[in-house]
Amino acid sequence: MKATYGLYPNPDSAERAMNRLRSRRSALGFEVRDICLAASEPLDEYDLGWREQKTPMPWLAALGGLIGGTSGYLLVSLTQRAYPLPTGNMPIVALWPTGVIVYELTMLGAILTTFISLLISARLPRWRKTVYDPAVSEGKILIGVVNPEEATHADLVKTLLEAGAEQVKEYVSS
Repeated sequence: MKATYGLYPNPDSAERAMNRLRSRRSALGFEVRDICLAASEPLDEYDLGWREQKTPMPWLAALGGLIGGTSGYLLVSLTQRAYPLPTGNMPIVALWPTGVIVYELTMLGAILTTFISLLISARLPRWRKTVYDPAVSEGKILIGVVNPEEATHADLVKTLLEAGAEQVKEYVSS
């Protein structure tokens, strides 16, 4: 993996760089997903070119709860019917004990689905290397392009410097 990136002193210059890279991506020959960003602190009040994205996580959690509740009901009712105990004219599938198990497995399904979808959306664990520079831990903001085209390298460096980069560096990993 190769990357060309700039180190920016503040979020305003980093936002300028992000906007310039997004606007010049077709001329420089890369996609939006090739832009990398690293900062030592959250920059929630700045746009930095990323828009709020809708997430299917609430719907997935509801689906996980539905699957958990259904499997809880099937587990309890099929078990009670498979081992019918004498109940003295009461139903074989008892309401309250079944309800407790269904509730618990509904919550378990929703929680596990939320946890797994959170891991997937956060891309954890990271199997691939990411671009990082020690200056990020000192407060700088890293913005660059992963695997840029060689033909447009000079234009990419110029774009990063015009946006206010203090330094432009190369990152090469094996």
